[in-house]
Amino acid sequence: MVMSRMQLALNVDDLDTAIDFYSKLFNTTPAKRKPGYANFAVAEPPLKLVLLENPGQGGTINHLGVEVESSEKVHAEIARLSGEGLFTQEEINSTCCFATQDKVWVTGPANEKWEVYTVLADSDTFGTSPKLLTQNAVDNADQSSVCCGGSASDPTEARTACC
Repeated sequence: MVMSRMQLALNVDDLDTAIDFYSKLFNTTPAKRKPGYANFAVAEPPLKLVLLENPGQGGTINHLGVEVESSEKVHAEIARLSGEGLFTQEEINSTCCFATQDKVWVTGPANEKWEVYTVLADSDTFGTSPKLLTQNAVDNADQSSVCCGGSASDPTEARTACC
């Protein structure tokens, strides 16, 4: 079972070069590698490092997150964050970044995207169009999106906005 750990999702210009560097830096190999995507489950310090190949965006933060051990923890965070008055965007049982996940998104004061998520299962696809359920906008529950808030009409946008 995964203990909670911070997630840092970085845009990289060249995935192979980035994998080589981060493998050396954290003394580990990727836990998952797919075309344009890799992630590391770093034991010390506890970190989920996600690399997204987005040429021209290298060295920028894609998004931040906290990986938790269960859907119950995700739902507890939805309740807590909503109770704090934050607008939440939920993606329940959605496929994103080659995994089926339950997650909730909030946006920080400088428009930085944060997710609290748990991985339910691995997937062979990068993402699908999940139904989004927003705590503060239940009327928009039928609104569809692509993995992590991207646009269904632009797969590149989905990757640049995703884990």
